[in-house]
Amino acid sequence: MKLKGRSISPGRAGGEALVTREPISFYGGVDPKTGTIIDPRHELHGQSVGGKVLVFPHGRGSTVGAYVIYGLKRNGVAPAALVNEFCEPIVASGAILAEIPCVDQIPIDNIRTGDLLLVDGGKGIVEIKARRKI
Repeated sequence: MKLKGRSISPGRAGGEALVTREPISFYGGVDPKTGTIIDPRHELHGQSVGGKVLVFPHGRGSTVGAYVIYGLKRNGVAPAALVNEFCEPIVASGAILAEIPCVDQIPIDNIRTGDLLLVDGGKGIVEIKARRKI
């Protein structure tokens, strides 16, 4: 199934989806050295974003979050791609700085953790290649 959205940051990447219905604050919410969600109130607390296609409604918090996304990339623990319902400037600038493919205007309710996704950030397409078995 192909979902058409809006291109935010070009590039192509694939991987297993890590999905949350909660916004993510990268500054203070994600450890830039390990890629682990460290916000104890977040439903993904303790999980790593490294190498995953991170699917979330939107970011929140400080503009420093863009540099955290860049730090994740420099440390080799960044998500393979980002998929949002609405990509606000913090996540957009972080994805562009880190050269992480990013697409928004995607109905994230159609995606489940464990689905295999292919993200084409240049064309604004998220393709569900395989569904996680329930």
